[in-house]
Amino acid sequence: MTGVPASAAGGSSSARRTGPRGTSGAAQEPVGRTNPGSAVERVAAERAATDRGTTDQGTTDRGTTGRGSADRGSADRGSAERGSTEGGAAGRGGKIAAAAVNQASVWNVANLLTMLRLLLVPAFVALMLGNGGYDPAWRSFAWAAFAIAMITDLFDGHLARTYNLVTDFGKIADPIADKAIMGAALICLSALGDLPWWVTAVILGRELGITVLRFVVIRYGVIPASRGGKLKTLTQGIAVGMYVLALTGPLATLRFWVMAAAVVLTVATGLDYVKQAIVLRRRGIAERRAALKETEA
Repeated sequence: MTGVPASAAGGSSSARRTGPRGTSGAAQEPVGRTNPGSAVERVAAERAATDRGTTDQGTTDRGTTGRGSADRGSADRGSAERGSTEGGAAGRGGKIAAAAVNQASVWNVANLLTMLRLLLVPAFVALMLGNGGYDPAWRSFAWAAFAIAMITDLFDGHLARTYNLVTDFGKIADPIADKAIMGAALICLSALGDLPWWVTAVILGRELGITVLRFVVIRYGVIPASRGGKLKTLTQGIAVGMYVLALTGPLATLRFWVMAAAVVLTVATGLDYVKQAIVLRRRGIAERRAALKETEA
């Protein structure tokens, strides 16, 4: 033990000291690697950078989302504005269409029946006077045309009042069609010698006179049709229709009395309309004077 040289012992001790330090140094500080503190800092920095990137990406996403929402909001507002514009245009279009319908309402069923009655007038005259005017077959066809005209006269007024189809054309054309078919029948019958001219004059004079009277007092009001007037029209239609047909025997006698009743109703209702016109005119004048006094006061 004492014989071991000090240098050897020291060398061995130095080797032992160096060895462990070298090994420890090699373990703790290997070549090409950083110390633990630097690694931890780098990991923390990377994690912080990652977090910042995520945060930035989230911010970007939120910004993009916000812009998308804003864009969608703008689009929605644009759609709403277009919808409002289109709705307004549709509303204006609906009003224009409604106006067009109102303007085209002259072509309703009631007015078409009135126009048919007007077209039947020349057809009736042609049939009535066909083959000399005394052929029973032609007179039967004429009666059919006259009957259709009288039936449509009953229906067109009812349809116009029931379904609100009253138009200015109908107000003017309907009475003209009534007087035209009745006047044509009476004149043809008198021209053929089947009916006295004074009967034709009384009936046509009354019809034309009352029509003119209605227009004269229309500034004060409208003379309504009475039940007597409707009964008069019905009786006249039946009587004239019976005269149009080539009747003989008891039916020929019956038609005389029916025509007599029609003439009486024609005169009576005509006088009643004249009375109504006078009362209506006086009332209208009195109301105007009262309104004038209130205005001056």
